[in-house]
Amino acid sequence: MAKKKGEIVVHVTLACSECARRNYHTRRNKNNTRNKLELNKYCKWDRKHTLHKEV
Repeated sequence: MAKKKGEIVVHVTLACSECARRNYHTRRNKNNTRNKLELNKYCKWDRKHTLHKEV
């Protein structure tokens, strides 16, 4: 199956805002989510839930 020219769903990496490690990978739809993704996820190095931002 061929990809479209303007890819709508993109793969992004999420980095912890406290330790700056890149812990998670996910996908987001460019049309629905125009701003960078920010999610509260568990960081195994900090051993707590922290804000993870799109890199």
